[in-house]
Amino acid sequence: MDLAIYVVLGLLLMDYDDFYDESKGAYWSLESMTTSQKTTYIGLNIWHVINVIIIGYVIYRIVRSWKNNVLQQNL
Repeated sequence: MDLAIYVVLGLLLMDYDDFYDESKGAYWSLESMTTSQKTTYIGLNIWHVINVIIIGYVIYRIVRSWKNNVLQQNL
């Protein structure tokens, strides 16, 4: 599911590359994007943050589980 969301957002952002107009602003600046492109760009960045949080939580659970197993073996 995660990868599918990245693919969809990436395909939507390809629209920006295809129709970029230098007269509207610098490349990848929000002023050079349409509303739908801005929404997709911000959505992609939010999805990055969500993924980092989830990966951090998974690592936390693994470390916590590992520490509990090590402590129980020492008792």
